[in-house]
Amino acid sequence: MVVQATLSLFGSFFVLLLAGVPISAGIGIASVVTALFSMPADIFALIAAQRCFSGLDSFSLLALPFFTLGGNIMNKGGIARRLIRLARLLVGKIPGYLAATNVLANMFFGAVSGSSVAATSAMGSILSPLEAEEGYDPNYSAAVNICSAPTGILIPPSGPLILYSITAGGVSVAALFMGGYLTGILLGLCVGALTIYLAVKKGYKASTVKDEDPAVKIWIDAVPSLLAVILVMGGILGGFFTATEAGVVMCLYCLLLAVLYREITFKTFYDMLADTMKSSATILFLIAASSIMSYVMSYSGIPAAISEGLMSISNNRYVILLIMNVFLLIMGCFLDLTPAVLIFTPIFLPIATSIGMSPVHFGLMLITNLGIGSVTPPVGSCLFVGCGVAKVKIEGVTKYIIPLFFGMVVALFLITYIPAIPMIVPYLTGLVDTFWWVA
Repeated sequence: MVVQATLSLFGSFFVLLLAGVPISAGIGIASVVTALFSMPADIFALIAAQRCFSGLDSFSLLALPFFTLGGNIMNKGGIARRLIRLARLLVGKIPGYLAATNVLANMFFGAVSGSSVAATSAMGSILSPLEAEEGYDPNYSAAVNICSAPTGILIPPSGPLILYSITAGGVSVAALFMGGYLTGILLGLCVGALTIYLAVKKGYKASTVKDEDPAVKIWIDAVPSLLAVILVMGGILGGFFTATEAGVVMCLYCLLLAVLYREITFKTFYDMLADTMKSSATILFLIAASSIMSYVMSYSGIPAAISEGLMSISNNRYVILLIMNVFLLIMGCFLDLTPAVLIFTPIFLPIATSIGMSPVHFGLMLITNLGIGSVTPPVGSCLFVGCGVAKVKIEGVTKYIIPLFFGMVVALFLITYIPAIPMIVPYLTGLVDTFWWVA
């Protein structure tokens, strides 16, 4: 029964995916087809409705649209440009400084917006023309922008980490956020190091452009934007508000900045609200459909069967984690991050905890892995947005993405096999009990 259910569920899902059916509809249809093999249709209809409602009946889910709106306000409200100026000031003496600026600016923007796609769009639209003026290869510039953007889903605040927390049954959002700092910084450093290496090989020089404003003014302009991070994280860690309430505070703060910078109108704000509603509705529909799939997998015993299968290959945690990562890297090429989190968390989290891995550590490994998937074809959201903004073709960008991709994979394995990297900050802040493997 388990083999039949597994083949039916995932086989029909990938057939629908290849046929062009939307992911959320594919998840729902595959779940219905599989469930009807083992239970009456009327009973399953009642259960499916209950699961959809219970999957969406979460106060924490309200954080997702608020953080999405906050990222949109930052993108259109002049905040991104001020962060870019600060990044250029800090790395202007490095060869290929504009590319290095792109990496650092994506890390800054991620630390404020929590969206890799928003970072790709904002940084690419501003930096691509500047890099073209200084003779940078547009394919190189686009690849750097695309591969550094996933730091935005690791450095808090982060919508995907909130989604993982809900899917995993209430793993501490604060612990995930604190663990995301070193995780995201490590990913950014690995991409940045290869970016500089490629810049040296291509003969790109350090900055010879002197900014018209003094360094003090650049810092003063950027500090209010960076304060958003302190406001959000300080409020969560201090117990002043929840992650959902932090999203509201961030939206209000960023909207205030955008108004003070005089870079937002009623029309742009309306467009941002409409975009936020569309993306939030998509995510909520995915969550509802995935709740049905989670029930079908649990009822059919699929997670337990996969766990037994992995354990039969090896009981060595390092081998099991290697298999998990390779599988997720492949799946990340075909699934967007949100459905992948919803599908694979219930499958792999029990396996990870059974080998002594903290749920916080697993969540950070999972989001890093699937974030890498956002730069790989055929479904890489950052890849398509980055190529569109830079007006380049995927074939041209690929030769630069490949070395940067391997740098990202190195960061992933460091995060996976050295628990202290993602866990030391949550441990020092008292959010977790250990920063190593759980006994």
